[in-house]
Amino acid sequence: MKVTVVGAGAVGASCAEYIAIKNFASEVVLLDIKEGFAEGKAMDLMQCASLNGFDTKITGSTNDYTKTANSNICVITSGIPRKPGMTREELIGINAGIVKTVSENLVKHSPDTVLIVVSNPMDTMTYLAHKVTGLPKHKIIGMGGALDSARFKYRLAEALGAPISDVDGMVIGGHSDVGMVPLTSHATRNSIKVSEFISQERLEQVKEDTKVGGATLTKLLGTSAWYAPGAAVSGLVQAIACDQKKIFPCSTLLDGAYGLSDLCIGVPVVLGANGIEKIVEIELSAAEQEHLMRSAEGVKKTNSLLNL
Repeated sequence: MKVTVVGAGAVGASCAEYIAIKNFASEVVLLDIKEGFAEGKAMDLMQCASLNGFDTKITGSTNDYTKTANSNICVITSGIPRKPGMTREELIGINAGIVKTVSENLVKHSPDTVLIVVSNPMDTMTYLAHKVTGLPKHKIIGMGGALDSARFKYRLAEALGAPISDVDGMVIGGHSDVGMVPLTSHATRNSIKVSEFISQERLEQVKEDTKVGGATLTKLLGTSAWYAPGAAVSGLVQAIACDQKKIFPCSTLLDGAYGLSDLCIGVPVVLGANGIEKIVEIELSAAEQEHLMRSAEGVKKTNSLLNL
Protein backbone atom coordinates (compact mmCIF):
# COMPACT_ATOMS: atom_id res chain seq x y z
CA MET A 1 0.00 0.00 0.00
CA LYS A 2 1.58 3.24 -1.22
CA VAL A 3 0.32 6.63 -0.08
CA THR A 4 1.44 10.02 -1.40
CA VAL A 5 1.02 13.25 0.54
CA VAL A 6 1.57 16.44 -1.44
CA GLY A 7 2.62 19.36 0.74
CA ALA A 8 5.18 18.69 3.47
CA GLY A 9 4.10 21.53 5.71
CA ALA A 10 2.58 21.07 9.15
CA VAL A 11 -0.61 19.37 7.93
CA GLY A 12 1.13 17.16 5.36
CA ALA A 13 3.85 16.07 7.77
CA SER A 14 1.22 15.26 10.42
CA CYS A 15 -0.67 13.16 7.85
CA ALA A 16 2.51 11.24 7.02
CA GLU A 17 3.37 10.76 10.70
CA TYR A 18 -0.05 9.42 11.73
CA ILE A 19 -0.27 7.14 8.69
CA ALA A 20 3.19 5.74 9.41
CA ILE A 21 2.53 5.21 13.11
CA LYS A 22 -0.61 3.19 12.31
CA ASN A 23 1.69 0.88 10.30
CA PHE A 24 -0.78 -0.18 7.58
CA ALA A 25 1.07 1.40 4.62
CA SER A 26 4.29 0.03 3.14
CA GLU A 27 5.38 3.44 1.84
CA VAL A 28 4.49 7.10 2.28
CA VAL A 29 5.87 9.63 -0.22
CA LEU A 30 6.06 13.27 0.83
CA LEU A 31 6.23 15.80 -2.02
CA ASP A 32 6.85 19.55 -1.81
CA ILE A 33 7.98 22.34 -4.13
CA LYS A 34 10.49 23.74 -1.61
CA GLU A 35 13.95 22.33 -2.30
CA GLY A 36 14.95 19.70 0.26
CA PHE A 37 11.95 20.34 2.51
CA ALA A 38 10.10 17.06 1.94
CA GLU A 39 13.38 15.13 2.06
CA GLY A 40 14.19 16.69 5.43
CA LYS A 41 10.73 16.01 6.86
CA ALA A 42 10.89 12.40 5.63
CA MET A 43 14.31 11.85 7.20
CA ASP A 44 13.16 13.34 10.51
CA LEU A 45 10.09 11.10 10.51
CA MET A 46 12.12 7.99 9.61
CA GLN A 47 14.34 8.68 12.60
CA CYS A 48 11.17 8.22 14.70
CA ALA A 49 10.56 4.72 13.32
CA SER A 50 12.54 2.73 15.88
CA LEU A 51 11.21 4.92 18.70
CA ASN A 52 7.55 4.72 17.65
CA GLY A 53 7.67 1.14 16.41
CA PHE A 54 6.64 1.48 12.76
CA ASP A 55 8.07 -0.08 9.59
CA THR A 56 6.43 2.20 7.03
CA LYS A 57 9.04 3.66 4.68
CA ILE A 58 8.78 7.45 4.34
CA THR A 59 10.55 9.15 1.43
CA GLY A 60 10.66 12.79 0.40
CA SER A 61 10.91 14.42 -3.00
CA THR A 62 11.16 17.95 -4.36
CA ASN A 63 8.45 18.22 -7.00
CA ASP A 64 9.30 14.91 -8.72
CA TYR A 65 5.95 13.29 -9.42
CA THR A 66 7.58 10.16 -10.85
CA LYS A 67 8.31 9.21 -7.23
CA THR A 68 4.53 9.12 -6.60
CA ALA A 69 3.84 6.60 -9.38
CA ASN A 70 1.35 3.81 -8.62
CA SER A 71 0.12 5.35 -5.38
CA ASN A 72 -3.05 3.71 -4.10
CA ILE A 73 -4.11 6.85 -2.25
CA CYS A 74 -2.98 10.46 -2.79
CA VAL A 75 -3.58 13.32 -0.36
CA ILE A 76 -3.44 16.97 -1.42
CA THR A 77 -2.60 19.35 1.44
CA SER A 78 -0.71 21.89 -0.65
CA GLY A 79 -1.74 25.53 -0.85
CA ILE A 80 -1.33 28.57 1.31
CA PRO A 81 -2.68 28.25 4.86
CA ARG A 82 -5.39 30.47 6.27
CA LYS A 83 -4.13 33.56 8.09
CA PRO A 84 -5.89 35.29 11.00
CA GLY A 85 -8.98 37.10 9.70
CA MET A 86 -8.91 35.26 6.37
CA THR A 87 -11.88 33.10 5.38
CA ARG A 88 -11.42 29.77 3.58
CA GLU A 89 -13.21 31.28 0.58
CA GLU A 90 -10.58 34.03 0.23
CA LEU A 91 -8.00 31.36 -0.49
CA ILE A 92 -9.62 30.24 -3.72
CA GLY A 93 -7.68 32.39 -6.22
CA ILE A 94 -4.28 31.02 -5.24
CA ASN A 95 -5.17 27.52 -4.16
CA ALA A 96 -7.26 26.63 -7.23
CA GLY A 97 -4.19 26.91 -9.46
CA ILE A 98 -2.12 24.80 -7.06
CA VAL A 99 -4.73 22.06 -6.66
CA LYS A 100 -5.34 21.86 -10.42
CA THR A 101 -1.65 21.33 -11.18
CA VAL A 102 -1.10 18.90 -8.32
CA SER A 103 -4.16 16.74 -9.02
CA GLU A 104 -3.40 16.50 -12.75
CA ASN A 105 0.20 15.42 -12.04
CA LEU A 106 -0.87 12.86 -9.44
CA VAL A 107 -3.42 11.21 -11.73
CA LYS A 108 -0.93 11.21 -14.60
CA HIS A 109 1.36 8.92 -12.57
CA SER A 110 -1.33 7.07 -10.56
CA PRO A 111 -4.43 6.82 -12.80
CA ASP A 112 -6.22 4.41 -10.44
CA THR A 113 -5.59 6.34 -7.23
CA VAL A 114 -8.12 7.50 -4.66
CA LEU A 115 -7.69 11.26 -4.17
CA ILE A 116 -8.25 12.97 -0.81
CA VAL A 117 -8.43 16.77 -0.91
CA VAL A 118 -7.53 18.80 2.18
CA SER A 119 -6.68 22.18 0.62
CA ASN A 120 -9.10 25.03 1.28
CA PRO A 121 -11.72 26.05 0.38
CA MET A 122 -12.04 22.28 0.59
CA ASP A 123 -15.47 21.64 -0.96
CA THR A 124 -14.62 23.81 -3.96
CA MET A 125 -11.15 22.29 -4.34
CA THR A 126 -12.76 18.81 -4.28
CA TYR A 127 -15.18 19.93 -7.01
CA LEU A 128 -12.24 21.29 -9.01
CA ALA A 129 -10.43 17.94 -8.72
CA HIS A 130 -13.50 16.25 -10.25
CA LYS A 131 -13.48 18.67 -13.17
CA VAL A 132 -9.77 18.38 -14.03
CA THR A 133 -8.84 14.73 -13.33
CA GLY A 134 -11.59 12.62 -14.89
CA LEU A 135 -11.45 10.16 -11.96
CA PRO A 136 -14.70 8.34 -11.11
CA LYS A 137 -16.67 10.33 -8.55
CA HIS A 138 -16.27 7.68 -5.84
CA LYS A 139 -12.49 8.14 -6.01
CA ILE A 140 -12.39 11.83 -5.04
CA ILE A 141 -13.00 12.71 -1.40
CA GLY A 142 -12.93 15.96 0.54
CA MET A 143 -11.67 15.60 4.10
CA GLY A 144 -13.52 18.41 5.93
CA GLY A 145 -16.43 16.63 7.62
CA ALA A 146 -14.17 14.14 9.41
CA LEU A 147 -12.24 17.01 10.99
CA ASP A 148 -15.34 19.09 11.80
CA SER A 149 -16.98 16.07 13.44
CA ALA A 150 -13.91 15.51 15.62
CA ARG A 151 -14.15 19.12 16.76
CA PHE A 152 -17.88 18.69 17.40
CA LYS A 153 -17.24 15.64 19.58
CA TYR A 154 -14.56 17.54 21.49
CA ARG A 155 -17.02 20.34 22.27
CA LEU A 156 -19.79 17.88 23.15
CA ALA A 157 -17.54 16.02 25.60
CA GLU A 158 -16.50 19.34 27.10
CA ALA A 159 -20.13 20.41 27.61
CA LEU A 160 -21.16 17.02 28.98
CA GLY A 161 -18.16 16.64 31.25
CA ALA A 162 -17.86 13.18 29.71
CA PRO A 163 -14.97 11.13 28.28
CA ILE A 164 -14.83 11.67 24.55
CA SER A 165 -15.10 7.90 23.97
CA ASP A 166 -18.67 8.17 25.31
CA VAL A 167 -19.64 10.78 22.73
CA ASP A 168 -20.73 10.49 19.12
CA GLY A 169 -21.72 13.25 16.72
CA MET A 170 -21.44 14.30 13.10
CA VAL A 171 -21.06 17.50 11.10
CA ILE A 172 -22.27 17.66 7.50
CA GLY A 173 -22.49 20.55 5.03
CA GLY A 174 -19.77 22.84 3.76
CA HIS A 175 -16.36 23.01 5.40
CA SER A 176 -16.66 26.68 6.35
CA ASP A 177 -17.59 28.67 9.43
CA VAL A 178 -21.13 29.35 8.19
CA GLY A 179 -21.56 26.18 6.12
CA MET A 180 -21.06 23.55 8.81
CA VAL A 181 -24.18 21.73 9.98
CA PRO A 182 -23.50 20.06 13.34
CA LEU A 183 -26.23 17.43 13.71
CA THR A 184 -27.28 18.09 17.29
CA SER A 185 -30.45 16.04 16.78
CA HIS A 186 -28.30 12.93 16.18
CA ALA A 187 -25.59 13.58 18.80
CA THR A 188 -25.43 10.96 21.56
CA ARG A 189 -23.66 10.03 24.76
CA ASN A 190 -23.38 6.25 24.85
CA SER A 191 -26.45 5.96 22.56
CA ILE A 192 -28.53 8.44 24.63
CA LYS A 193 -29.39 11.75 22.99
CA VAL A 194 -27.24 14.53 24.42
CA SER A 195 -30.36 16.66 24.91
CA GLU A 196 -31.11 14.37 27.87
CA PHE A 197 -28.01 15.72 29.62
CA ILE A 198 -27.59 19.36 28.63
CA SER A 199 -29.91 22.25 27.87
CA GLN A 200 -30.85 23.36 24.38
CA GLU A 201 -29.07 26.66 25.07
CA ARG A 202 -25.82 24.83 25.92
CA LEU A 203 -26.22 22.62 22.85
CA GLU A 204 -26.57 25.72 20.67
CA GLN A 205 -23.31 27.02 22.16
CA VAL A 206 -21.62 23.72 21.32
CA LYS A 207 -22.84 24.09 17.76
CA GLU A 208 -21.54 27.65 17.43
CA ASP A 209 -18.17 26.75 18.99
CA THR A 210 -17.85 23.88 16.52
CA LYS A 211 -18.56 26.10 13.52
CA VAL A 212 -15.74 28.49 14.45
CA GLY A 213 -13.41 25.66 15.50
CA GLY A 214 -10.89 26.31 12.75
CA ALA A 215 -11.03 30.09 13.09
CA THR A 216 -10.53 29.81 16.86
CA LEU A 217 -7.34 27.83 16.36
CA THR A 218 -6.12 30.14 13.59
CA LYS A 219 -6.50 33.10 15.94
CA LEU A 220 -4.58 31.30 18.71
CA LEU A 221 -1.86 29.78 16.53
CA GLY A 222 -1.45 32.44 13.86
CA THR A 223 -1.96 29.78 11.18
CA SER A 224 -4.15 26.77 10.44
CA ALA A 225 -4.20 23.79 12.81
CA TRP A 226 -2.32 20.62 11.88
CA TYR A 227 -2.61 17.82 14.46
CA ALA A 228 -6.35 17.19 14.11
CA PRO A 229 -6.37 17.67 10.30
CA GLY A 230 -3.52 15.15 10.03
CA ALA A 231 -5.34 12.69 12.26
CA ALA A 232 -8.57 13.13 10.27
CA VAL A 233 -6.77 12.37 7.00
CA SER A 234 -5.06 9.31 8.47
CA GLY A 235 -8.47 7.98 9.54
CA LEU A 236 -9.82 8.29 6.00
CA VAL A 237 -6.69 6.79 4.46
CA GLN A 238 -6.79 3.81 6.84
CA ALA A 239 -10.50 3.20 6.19
CA ILE A 240 -9.76 2.99 2.46
CA ALA A 241 -6.46 1.12 2.67
CA CYS A 242 -7.83 -1.49 5.08
CA ASP A 243 -11.28 -1.68 3.45
CA GLN A 244 -12.90 -0.91 6.81
CA LYS A 245 -16.35 0.14 5.50
CA LYS A 246 -16.39 2.96 8.08
CA ILE A 247 -18.85 5.86 7.93
CA PHE A 248 -17.34 9.33 7.82
CA PRO A 249 -18.89 12.61 6.74
CA CYS A 250 -16.89 13.57 3.64
CA SER A 251 -17.24 16.03 0.80
CA THR A 252 -18.47 14.09 -2.20
CA LEU A 253 -20.00 14.92 -5.57
CA LEU A 254 -23.76 14.69 -5.21
CA ASP A 255 -26.21 13.72 -7.92
CA GLY A 256 -29.61 13.97 -6.26
CA ALA A 257 -28.81 12.80 -2.72
CA TYR A 258 -30.15 15.17 -0.06
CA GLY A 259 -31.86 17.05 -2.89
CA LEU A 260 -28.53 18.40 -4.16
CA SER A 261 -26.65 18.02 -7.44
CA ASP A 262 -23.49 19.24 -9.18
CA LEU A 263 -21.54 20.20 -6.07
CA CYS A 264 -19.29 18.60 -3.49
CA ILE A 265 -20.43 18.93 0.10
CA GLY A 266 -20.10 16.95 3.31
CA VAL A 267 -22.52 14.05 3.83
CA PRO A 268 -22.13 10.64 5.53
CA VAL A 269 -20.43 8.06 3.31
CA VAL A 270 -19.13 4.52 3.68
CA LEU A 271 -15.39 4.34 2.96
CA GLY A 272 -13.74 1.16 1.72
CA ALA A 273 -11.22 -0.11 -0.80
CA ASN A 274 -13.00 1.62 -3.68
CA GLY A 275 -13.12 5.00 -1.96
CA ILE A 276 -16.69 6.19 -1.42
CA GLU A 277 -18.74 2.99 -1.56
CA LYS A 278 -22.08 4.45 -0.54
CA ILE A 279 -23.71 7.76 0.30
CA VAL A 280 -25.79 7.37 3.47
CA GLU A 281 -28.96 9.47 3.56
CA ILE A 282 -30.21 10.18 7.08
CA GLU A 283 -33.27 12.02 8.31
CA LEU A 284 -32.58 15.64 9.20
CA SER A 285 -34.62 18.00 11.32
CA ALA A 286 -36.32 20.84 9.44
CA ALA A 287 -33.73 23.29 10.78
CA GLU A 288 -30.82 21.04 9.77
CA GLN A 289 -32.26 20.52 6.28
CA GLU A 290 -32.68 24.28 5.84
CA HIS A 291 -29.14 24.88 7.09
CA LEU A 292 -27.79 22.29 4.63
CA MET A 293 -29.57 24.02 1.73
CA ARG A 294 -28.07 27.38 2.76
CA SER A 295 -24.67 25.75 3.06
CA ALA A 296 -25.01 24.31 -0.46
CA GLU A 297 -25.87 27.76 -1.81
CA GLY A 298 -22.67 29.09 -0.26
CA VAL A 299 -20.57 26.30 -1.76
CA LYS A 300 -22.07 26.87 -5.20
CA LYS A 301 -21.33 30.59 -4.90
CA THR A 302 -17.69 29.79 -4.17
CA ASN A 303 -17.61 27.24 -7.02
CA SER A 304 -18.76 29.97 -9.40
CA LEU A 305 -15.43 31.74 -8.79
CA LEU A 306 -13.53 28.85 -10.36
CA ASN A 307 -12.19 29.56 -13.82
CA LEU A 308 -13.45 26.33 -15.40
